[in-house]
Amino acid sequence: MGRTSALPAHASRRIGSRTMPHARLFAQIPVLPVVMTLVVGLSSSGQSAEPGKVVSFRNDVMPVLTKSGCNIGVCHAKAGNGQNGFQLSLLGFEPDEDYEHLVKEGRGRRISPGSPDKSLLLLKGAALLPHGGGVRLPADSPGFAVLRAWIEQGAVNDLTTAPQLTKFEVEPSRGTVTLGSSQQLKAVAHFADGSTRDVTPEALYESNDAAMAEVNTTGLVNVKDISGKASVMVRYQGQIAVFAASIPLGAPVESVPASKNFIDDLVFANLRELGIPPSAVCDDATFLRRVTLDVCGRLPTEAETTAFLTNTAADKREVLVDELLRSPEYADFFAGKWAAILKNRRDDTGDLPVNFAFHAWVRDSLLANKPYDQFVRELLAATGTVLGNPPVAWYKRVKDPKSQLEDVAQLFLGVRMQCAQCHHHPFERWSQDDYYALGAFFAQVGRKPSGKRDEDLIFHNRGVATFANMKTGEPKKPAALGDSVGEIVADEDPRLRLADWMANPNNPFFAKALVNRYWKHFFARGLIEPEDDIRDSNPPTNPELLAALEKSFIESGFDLKNLVRMMVTSNAYQLSAMPNEYNGVDRQNYSRYYPRRLPAEVLLDSLDRLAETQTDFANLPPGTRAIALPDNSYNRSNPFLRVFGRPEGESVCECERVQSSSLAQSLYLINSGEVKQKLANGNGRAARLAKDERPVEEKIRELYVAAFSREPRPDELQTAKEFLAEVRLGADGKPIDSTQAVRENFQDLIWALANTKEFLFNH
Repeated sequence: MGRTSALPAHASRRIGSRTMPHARLFAQIPVLPVVMTLVVGLSSSGQSAEPGKVVSFRNDVMPVLTKSGCNIGVCHAKAGNGQNGFQLSLLGFEPDEDYEHLVKEGRGRRISPGSPDKSLLLLKGAALLPHGGGVRLPADSPGFAVLRAWIEQGAVNDLTTAPQLTKFEVEPSRGTVTLGSSQQLKAVAHFADGSTRDVTPEALYESNDAAMAEVNTTGLVNVKDISGKASVMVRYQGQIAVFAASIPLGAPVESVPASKNFIDDLVFANLRELGIPPSAVCDDATFLRRVTLDVCGRLPTEAETTAFLTNTAADKREVLVDELLRSPEYADFFAGKWAAILKNRRDDTGDLPVNFAFHAWVRDSLLANKPYDQFVRELLAATGTVLGNPPVAWYKRVKDPKSQLEDVAQLFLGVRMQCAQCHHHPFERWSQDDYYALGAFFAQVGRKPSGKRDEDLIFHNRGVATFANMKTGEPKKPAALGDSVGEIVADEDPRLRLADWMANPNNPFFAKALVNRYWKHFFARGLIEPEDDIRDSNPPTNPELLAALEKSFIESGFDLKNLVRMMVTSNAYQLSAMPNEYNGVDRQNYSRYYPRRLPAEVLLDSLDRLAETQTDFANLPPGTRAIALPDNSYNRSNPFLRVFGRPEGESVCECERVQSSSLAQSLYLINSGEVKQKLANGNGRAARLAKDERPVEEKIRELYVAAFSREPRPDELQTAKEFLAEVRLGADGKPIDSTQAVRENFQDLIWALANTKEFLFNH
């Protein structure tokens, strides 16, 4: 290898306080210690082969840069603004630009065809010169050899001549892998000239759950000791393939609960395949409390509990579900859920009429069981003013086409498009063109003052709908995630065409996103998790079940109540939360009910019901429950809602709602003034029970039924009786008044029940 530099004489680099020509700098760098053979291709094992073959920039060099991590966000990718002036497209999605950056930018100082070993690309990558990223390409690695050979051959740009990748797959795509064993993956690329190539060494691998299965850089999957479903995303040249692994526990599944519908068929079939025995079906008291909280966001009343537990009808659970779905509380509870993710947010007092009108429209739609596709159509295509057409309020919060397309995609299609605004989506097939084509549906949304402060009249601004790609400047016509919706004439509102596409039975996103969202509401975990991140590289844990739910929802005419009814009447939903000896670690296959903390509003209402108090809210009638609050403004005036994580409505992501427990929450329940006031209320339950002449056992029973929808166990009853009989001493050490002592004892008993996990969690 020669030592002469092929860099132009005028090229220079500043070192310290003086300028040194490139040739003098490179002359001080020793020749690489590894004598490289001319490498111009890779065999299936990743070793150098086929001397004399031309190295392809598209098919050889770009995969090496991606595999080595040069073009990830924290290194030289534009998404992270690059490092030290060197920028590459994220994960190599723009190879034409990358060629310019590598070969021509910086006066060509990154490569040296006349003396390849002195190329900064190699010296930095191998950390033979100081490199913030450390060693990315060891000098004895196949990837280093490929880059060196490409440089030595003249760093040819073959982007227009090299065969393009047409298909990428991983073998196997699905498989069963036993606990503690391994599975080697093989990545295969198919090119436009009909050739195929084993690209296992060049592909990137990423497990979706490292606690279940890890994967190394060569595609070897190592399964750990947790059974279930795991997947590995395999990436090569912007395309993605997925290996889905079934990891059985292998325990005997001798019996499962009876099947009530297809949900049970598919959940229990999956458990049989995995060898995970399900828990038994829960008792009546547990089901009553669980389903009332999940459907209506409230605790059952004592009268409801007594009636249900004494009912001997075989279909009483199904009858209860129908009663709950007919109740106004169902609409209140789910209206709060939808209002938050639809950003019904109040920023000033002028928003009050708008927020109330929008919330009322959502609630009335749910109460009337408006078909979901109609609900979405009325929202997206809304025109006029809020008072005349309340769904117009959505456009008050979501004002520009970018925000509109991103919210619609994530909320109604389960697709996160934010990344594609600036670059190709790193985990999906969506490009910038897909992003701006989706935004074009909203490009003709017109606004003009309505005569009321901060309220616009929304209308269709006639014209040919286009939305310019920020990068290329090219105007994009409306297209729905790769699907053509046909030509849209100037007089037609493009949003209606988008709504038509969504409601089409063949739409692969719309129904799937909704059923997965509702599945998470009732089962604590989506079949796809997160629930609004549906993509090929994030497969469902039970794809057959998700497909069946989607099909059923479409065939029902997008009937939301029917979907809820089907889920909560299944025995899969009615399983006990108590694990058996096998399913304690299961978190994704629904072998038992997964307990979760009550949402902030539900917990506040439940505490009020247990204490027989009420929380008052501004501008709302006395007795309005927290689940019926129309917007986020009440979080500011109520610290309970803030501490327990009621969302502010700033995002369409349900992750904004805090469901985890915290020390602040525990301290608030233990010692806050608000909780103390509820317990000590002169008209509350503690004061009433203190005056009640019934036997103490009946009063204790009332408390347990109110809090847990069940009778107290004998040991609980005895403990409560002994506590209520305790004598209280005053500051002077003498017993206090017996009436006051009884009242305070009841306050403390209610406080103790409210701080149990059984009360704080739905289980």
